[in-house]
Formats: sequence, structure tokens, C-alpha cells
Amino acid sequence: MGILAGKIALITGASMGIGSGIAQVFAAEGAKLALAARSEQTDKLAAELQKSGAEVIAVKMDVTDPASVQAGVEKAAQTYGGLDILVNNAGVCRLGLFEEMSDETRDFHFDVNIKGVWNATRAALPYLKKSANGKIVIMSSVTGDLVADPGEVAYATTKAALVGFTKALAVELAAHNINVNAICPGYVLTPMARSIAKQSSPDNPQAALDGIAKAVPLKRLADPAEVGHLAAFLASQGANYLTGAQFVIDGGSTLPETASVGV
Repeated sequence: MGILAGKIALITGASMGIGSGIAQVFAAEGAKLALAARSEQTDKLAAELQKSGAEVIAVKMDVTDPASVQAGVEKAAQTYGGLDILVNNAGVCRLGLFEEMSDETRDFHFDVNIKGVWNATRAALPYLKKSANGKIVIMSSVTGDLVADPGEVAYATTKAALVGFTKALAVELAAHNINVNAICPGYVLTPMARSIAKQSSPDNPQAALDGIAKAVPLKRLADPAEVGHLAAFLASQGANYLTGAQFVIDGGSTLPETASVGV
């Protein structure tokens, strides 16, 4: 029996990257899953997990559209008879310097990374309140709250906002026995990380990825499943006394104080 046996979980942004890693770990831990995303890749992932014996459905959802979110959450709850876990994972990152950034690019980040989490949480909350011990896991980042690089101002702003959202929501929902926690990953080997590398170094994106790995004390990027295992713990009964907290998983990348001092 896995640590999520019998629990019903909805994961946004589940089609690839960290979302896919979370889905695979949750399935292995016995959760009943609703994988929500816009991409048809979600259907393929659901089919793969079903072959391994997991109970999984794919839900078409655009987190920026409240009606789409409401319909997706209702489909998940109706399929399984409720909802115990919400993983707010959907997120985007498009690099751009502040003075050169269009309002469209700014709003792209705000609409997905902040409003998307807001929309999914609002839609799921009535069902989570009916759970014996509801769990909300929010995917923030080390970027924004702890560190930032040039060109990340929109992304950093939105991810830092999610830390505040996590803390405030945790206080409000404590009376309903719902735990709310945030995960703050460093670089994870995902399509988003590859996109950032390509934006940073169009001629040699692999060099950008290698540079990231070199700066991490563990000398590599995370595997999505490693974030998935942390999410599974935070969604489990083992995390019942954890709420309003943020958990950094970055291979130690935020630890070094300088690049030139030390022996």
C-alpha cells in the first residue's frame, strides 16, 4: 500500500515536466488521479499509467479560464466521488528584461502562475473541505523568494507571490483541517528548463544546462520524479502537522554564498 492509497488527487499542468513526474509518483503511491492540462500529451500519460494499473483520467483544463477549471474539477470529483488533494503545478516562464517586457508577457505569467493557482484552488475548495484531511500543494520556486537572474522579473514576481498565497491560505483553511504547503524547486530537467536554456543561449542551449549543473553542489539538475516524491509526502498523512511552509528542493544551489571565496 502506498502513502496515497485511496486518495483522490487532481494535478494541474500534468502533461509534462514536473507535473508528469508528480503524476507517476502519485500513481505508484496508490492515488486515484485526475491529470489536468491543455495538452493532448495528458491523454497519453493517463493511458500509460492506466496500463500500470493506476486509476487515472485526463481532464482538459485551461487554468486561466475559471469555467474550464470548474468543469475539470467537477469531472474529477464526480468520477471518483470527491477530492482529497490538489496539486497546483501549472506554470510558465518566458525570459525578458523588465524595461523591454510587454504587458502581454507580464500578463501571461500572472494569468497562469498566479490566477491559475487561484482559479484551481477556488474550484477545488468545496470538495477539499469534505475530505477528512485535505491537502493543497503549490509549486512555487527558489526563483523570486530566494534568488533571481536577469530576465526573470515576471516569473520571479509570480512565484514569490505563491509563497504569500500559501501562508495566508494555510491560516484560513486550518479550521477545515486542510494543509497548504509550497514546493520551491531549483532547476529540474524539464521542457521548461530546456526552454530557458535555449532562450539564454540560442546557439548552444546544452552549454547553458551544463553551466546550471556545474553551479549546483550536487552537480546536476533534479529529475521530475524527485520533486514528485516530495509532493507525495506533502499530500500524505505523514504531513498532517505541516502547513504554511515552503520546502526547497534544489540540490543545494541556493547554498553557496559567493563564487570566488572559499577553499
